[in-house]
Amino acid sequence: MGPTWLKIGILYLIFGLGVGHFMSYTIQLNWASAHAHTNLLGMVVTSVIGLVLCVYPHLAKNGLGKATFWLYHIGVPIFLFSAFWVQIDPAFAHIFTFIGGPMLLLGIILFAINLFINLPANAEREKNDQKI
Repeated sequence: MGPTWLKIGILYLIFGLGVGHFMSYTIQLNWASAHAHTNLLGMVVTSVIGLVLCVYPHLAKNGLGKATFWLYHIGVPIFLFSAFWVQIDPAFAHIFTFIGGPMLLLGIILFAINLFINLPANAEREKNDQKI
């Protein structure tokens, strides 16, 4: 599952950079917040989770890992849509903020719970002991 998260993160990076270039070329800097959220939530957070799951793939195979994947990857696009749409119709956009934001937050909370429950403090030592 880690490589899937990394691939999705790269797609967000490409989109975020595209928005940045659009802003630069058109001098429409009012999209800066959406551009930043796309790069930070979309690329950085997604890629960090992907890297963690590449190192500890067992975290993606349980119920918490699967719930994290779906909540996060449904919540982030909804939230990012609101970050862009707020420039057009703020009242309508906030409906999506209140839907996508809690979904992605719950996904991150479940990821944290998964880490604390299923990743022992001495995971690296145990991994090295198995090689010997």
